[in-house]
Amino acid sequence: MTISLQSCHITVHDVDEALAFYRDALGLDVRNDVPSGEGRWVTLGTPGVPAPEYVLSTPHSGRPKADGDALQDLLAKGALPMIIFSADDLDATFERVRASGAEVLQEPIDQPWGPRDCAFRDPSGTMVRIAQAPKA
Repeated sequence: MTISLQSCHITVHDVDEALAFYRDALGLDVRNDVPSGEGRWVTLGTPGVPAPEYVLSTPHSGRPKADGDALQDLLAKGALPMIIFSADDLDATFERVRASGAEVLQEPIDQPWGPRDCAFRDPSGTMVRIAQAPKA
């Protein structure tokens, strides 16, 4: 039996603002853009890689009001889990994301547990880490 991650939801305040980060700065491709009530769900993915996909949506998109309100409160507090991407060239990725104006939380450093990584905040305040595996 094989199991793997198919998709991951990323809750954002504003989908268009998030696209400037995830599509333009990180380089993900838009695969789907679907209206959902008053909001929409946008699916992105790494070019040439079928999965996982990343689904951007606002707290109330496709959710009951009470659930959307609770999610909105967590998003506003910065209490949603971080997202960790991998990159084959961390330094070039860092420079591209920094040049986009994204808030830098940590410049690239070698971590004691192995990878070299950096960190940003996306436009909604979620921490996004980018890691590169140690060279053999």
